Amino acid sequence: MRHDAAMVLEHAVLDVIPGREAEFEETFAVAKGLIAASPGFRSLRVSRGLETPNRYLLLVEWDTLEDHLEGFRRSDAYREWRALLHHFYDPAPVVEHFGVVATA
Repeated sequence: MRHDAAMVLEHAVLDVIPGREAEFEETFAVAKGLIAASPGFRSLRVSRGLETPNRYLLLVEWDTLEDHLEGFRRSDAYREWRALLHHFYDPAPVVEHFGVVATA
């Protein structure tokens, strides 16, 4: 797994409907394989909120922005990802992309 300045970091805050956290986590364990198999995928991390336990932070590293937006988002794998996960969210997540400025 490479980590360098050329990498793109996808960031999404996932607000899961309260009471559905366990089901979401079980389903996510299956769905993560869909994104991990995508060209340009580097890594994925999902973390659960401590103060807000129905809030999750999704961080995905991609080689390029196009790998996410053109590759994964336009694929059959993304359609399956949506079908598995998107009914858990309220509201719909906002997805943003970031480039590395500094590391330590």
